[in-house]
Amino acid sequence: MSDNDRTPEELPAEPEDKPLSIAEEIATEVDADDMEVRERYDLLKQNDTKIAELQKLSMAELIELARSEKVAEIAGDKKHDLIFKILKERVKLNGLMFGEGTLEILPDGFGFLRSPDYHYLACPDDIYVSPSQIRRFGLRNGMSVAGQIRPPKESERYFALLRIEAINGDDPARLSSNVFFDDLTPLHPDRRIQLETTSEELSTRIVDLIVPIGFGQRGLIVSPPRAGKTILMQKMAKAVLANYPEAFVFMLLIDERPEEVTDMERQVQGRRV
Repeated sequence: MSDNDRTPEELPAEPEDKPLSIAEEIATEVDADDMEVRERYDLLKQNDTKIAELQKLSMAELIELARSEKVAEIAGDKKHDLIFKILKERVKLNGLMFGEGTLEILPDGFGFLRSPDYHYLACPDDIYVSPSQIRRFGLRNGMSVAGQIRPPKESERYFALLRIEAINGDDPARLSSNVFFDDLTPLHPDRRIQLETTSEELSTRIVDLIVPIGFGQRGLIVSPPRAGKTILMQKMAKAVLANYPEAFVFMLLIDERPEEVTDMERQVQGRRV
């Protein structure tokens, strides 16, 4: 069953309807000038209450973590279900959690925060975003959203976004002043990408000398099979990450063998699709 086929009872209620468990009470307290609550809020935010941190763990690490936190009935669970159970146990202990992901808005008006670790596909630990939140902040497909979340109630299936704290890594209040990508003015590249890293790495140095590239530039690598074009792409991506720490590297692998995908993930430590 897809997200779009869920009944209204299975989806979390909108945050504006009524109080939402301990998490909302803590969020209200945090808005006040209570330093003790503020310190607890910040500490939990920095530590192990983020879904993304659990999604990066291997299955063996998750099983060990679940046993250490006394999560019941984990035999035979898939990774998604195991993460879901660990999160529910943690919210019982801490009262609040934090989540982030890439927003996908469905035709019915609500949305979910998808994880790049699951290739942006639907999974049980996706975070529900209500239509009112989408309208209030003017959210669009593909935006990166982070904030405080609450666990599902008895009749619900998903974690729900309780309060938005960041959109695309910035203050939500600044979103209205940003120009959307489709509305930007196309210009020629005016900032060069320096690919040279070490004296031992000649391939990226040759690219700098023969075919220099810049931010916003298109490029095409053509070569016979087994000539090393994938290796060159990996080296170029790693050079960008090394020379420009603020840059994000997106790599779309189409019709690649699973072992090629694993190799790319291990070689290039950036945001991947």
